[in-house]
Amino acid sequence: MPQLAFANTFWDEYEVLEKSVKAGVRKAMSKFQKLTVAELHADKGLHLESVDIARDARMRTIRINDFWRGVVLAPDDGSDTFLLVNVVSHDKAYEWASKRIYTVNTATRGLEVRNVVAIEQLTPVLEQAAAQAPSRLFEEYSDFTLRELGIDEGTLRAIRTIIDKPQLEAFGTLLPEDQFEVLQYLAEGFKPDAVYRDVVAVRRPADAGPEPTEDLATAIANTSSRITFVSGPAELEEVLSKPFAAWRVFLHPTQRRVAYRVSYGGPVQVTGGPGTGKTVVALHRVKHLLGRSPDGGRILLTTFTNAMAAALRQNLALLLEDPALLDRVEVTTVNSLAHYVVQERKGRAPALINDADERVRWGRLVRKFDLAWTEQFLAQEYRHVILAQDIGSSEEYLKAVRRGRGSALGPLQRAKVWRALEEFTRQLESEGKRTHLQLCSEAARLRRNAGPDFPRYDHVVVDEAQDLHPAQWRLLRAVVPERPDDLFITGDPHQRIYDSKVALGSLGISVAGRSSRLRVNYRNTEEILVWATGIVRNELVEDLGGDGMETLAGYQSVLHGARPRTAAFGSEEAELTALVDQVRQWTDAGVRTSEIAVCTRFNNLIDKAVHRLVAVGIPVALVKDNPAADEEGVRIATTHSMKGLEFRCVAVVGVTAGAFPFSRAVTDETVDRLQHETDLLAERCLLFVACTRAREALYVSWSGAPSSFLAA
Repeated sequence: MPQLAFANTFWDEYEVLEKSVKAGVRKAMSKFQKLTVAELHADKGLHLESVDIARDARMRTIRINDFWRGVVLAPDDGSDTFLLVNVVSHDKAYEWASKRIYTVNTATRGLEVRNVVAIEQLTPVLEQAAAQAPSRLFEEYSDFTLRELGIDEGTLRAIRTIIDKPQLEAFGTLLPEDQFEVLQYLAEGFKPDAVYRDVVAVRRPADAGPEPTEDLATAIANTSSRITFVSGPAELEEVLSKPFAAWRVFLHPTQRRVAYRVSYGGPVQVTGGPGTGKTVVALHRVKHLLGRSPDGGRILLTTFTNAMAAALRQNLALLLEDPALLDRVEVTTVNSLAHYVVQERKGRAPALINDADERVRWGRLVRKFDLAWTEQFLAQEYRHVILAQDIGSSEEYLKAVRRGRGSALGPLQRAKVWRALEEFTRQLESEGKRTHLQLCSEAARLRRNAGPDFPRYDHVVVDEAQDLHPAQWRLLRAVVPERPDDLFITGDPHQRIYDSKVALGSLGISVAGRSSRLRVNYRNTEEILVWATGIVRNELVEDLGGDGMETLAGYQSVLHGARPRTAAFGSEEAELTALVDQVRQWTDAGVRTSEIAVCTRFNNLIDKAVHRLVAVGIPVALVKDNPAADEEGVRIATTHSMKGLEFRCVAVVGVTAGAFPFSRAVTDETVDRLQHETDLLAERCLLFVACTRAREALYVSWSGAPSSFLAA
C-alpha cells in the first residue's frame, strides 16, 4: 500500500480551504491509502496524472473535485512513499507544479523545494545589478565552504548576486529551505563552523553515509521538521482534522536559528511584532534545552496569565515527542510561582486583594491623611516607584528617581505621600493580605535569602514578557543561577497592555549582545496586520529592556486573505444578531468552533453574546475556564484575556467610544501628564492585541459611536 506524507506547504493551503474542499481532501487521501501502487496509477477517480511541463518529472496531480487538485511528489525508484505538497485550484496546481523541483540537501540530507523557474529568470538580471555593487553579501566565503554547508550548484550562482540582507529575505520563498537558513546564519555574522554545528549537524542523520541518496522515502524520513509522515488511516484522519494545532508549534526557518542555537552566554531577549512566532520560538527553546540535558535539568516556562499558561502547556505537549519530558518542565504564571515560593518558605501564603479592594483602600488613605493627590495617583506611585525599586524606607524614597512619573514631588510632598504608602503596607500586613505584586516582591526576597539548597531551576523561559513588573522580574532572576542559558525572554512592547516598564539591566538581567528581533508575521494575513497596525499608528514604544524605542515599521506578513470586516449598528441588539450570523458563516465554511473567538471589553456584553450563541445551538467555552484544545465551543473572552492566544477567526464586538479608551483606565491629564499618555497607548495596544489574535478572518463591530482608535 502507498505510504503518505505531508509537506508543510500543504498545511499552509489546507488551512484556508472551504469545508467541502477539506472533505474532498480527506476522501481522496483515504482512498489513496487503500489502493496498491499499481491500482493508484490506474484509478479513474483520483486521476493521478503527470504534469507535462514540470521541471521535476516526479510531479503528479490528483483529483479532489472538479475544481481542486492535490500536487503530489511520486517516487520514481519503485518505492511506495508519496509526498502531498500542495492543494490548490485546478489551473494553479499545474502552474505550481511546473515551476518547482525537489532535491536532497547534500549536507543535511533533507528534502528541499525551490522555485527553479523564478530563480533562473531572476539570476541574470541580478547579476547585472550586482556587477555595479561595491560588495556582495557572501563574497568572503569560497564555493568550497558554501558547498560544505549544503549550498548546491542550483543555488550557488543565484546567491552570488545577493548584495544585502533585505535582498536575501526577498529570495527566501524561492530558495531551498535548509540552504536559505544557512545563508541567514552567515548573513547574521555566524562563522561557517558555527553554522555547520547549529544548523547542518543537528539535522544531518547520525547514520548518513558519505554521499546523499536520492531515495525519496529516505529523504522524507530525514526531513521531520518540515514533513509529517502518516502511518495509517487513523493517523490520517487525526492529522487532517487537527492541522491548526500542528501549525501552532511549527518553526519557520527564520526562527530556528534563535531557538536552536546551541548555547547563549547569558540572558537572551527575542522581540517581534504580533504573529512573528515568539511563543513558538520559546516552546522550541524549551525542547532544545531538554534535549541538550537528557539526564536532568528543570525548566520553568512562565507567562503572564493562566489562559496563556494553559495554552503553552497544551502546545508544548504537541511539540514534545516524549511525554515524559513534560515532567521536567513547570508551566505556570509568575504570580503562581510567587505563591508557591512564599508558601514553601513560610508554611502558608497570605490572602490576595483584588484591584477593586486596592482602590477602596487608597481612597480611604487619601481622606485619612487629607492628601492633595487622588487614590489613582497613590496606587501608581506605589506600583511604579515603591514596588518597582523595592523601596523599604522613607530615606530610600526621598532619594528615588521617579522614572516615568509626570508630576514632580519635592521632599515635603514625598514625606506626605510616604505616610500613606507606609500605612497601606502596614494595614495589609496586619490583616495577613497582599497585592499580587507585593507577593512577588516578598517571594523574590525569600528566594534570594534562601541559599543554594532551596529548589530552583536550571533554565527559565519567559513568554509575553512585556507586561511583567520589576518585582516579577526580581523573582525570576532569583530562581535561576546566573550562568549561560539562564533566561530566555520573548515579548512585544507593542502588546504591553499593563504599564510595567522595566530596565532589565538594573535588575541583573543583561541581554547586551544577545538580542534578536523577528520581523516576519506568520500568523496574520497582511490585510489583518496592516489594518490592526493602524490602531497603534506606528507609535514609538519603549523596548523590553528599557534601553531604547521600537516601532512596527518593517514588519510584514507572508500570508494574504480578505480584509478585516467592520460593521456599525444602531443598537446592541442588532450588533449581537449580526455576531451570530458572522459566527454561522465561519462554521458553515468549515471552521471548527474551537478555532473561533469572540471578545469584548466588558463582562456584561460577554454574557449577552454567550446567551445569543447558545440560544441558536452554537457551543461556547469561556477562555477563563482554560478549555482543552480539543473541546468544542466558540472561545469567549474579555480583550484582556486574549493576550498570547490565537484563532483562525476573531470577532471583536462592542468597540465603542466608551470602551476604547475606557475612561476609568486612563489617568486624568491633570493628575499626571506622562501617565495619561502611557495609559492611552496601553488602551490602543489592548485593542491592537485583540485584533491580531486572528489568523485568517477579523470582524470588528460596534453600536453607537465607534472608538476613536478606529478612525486613526
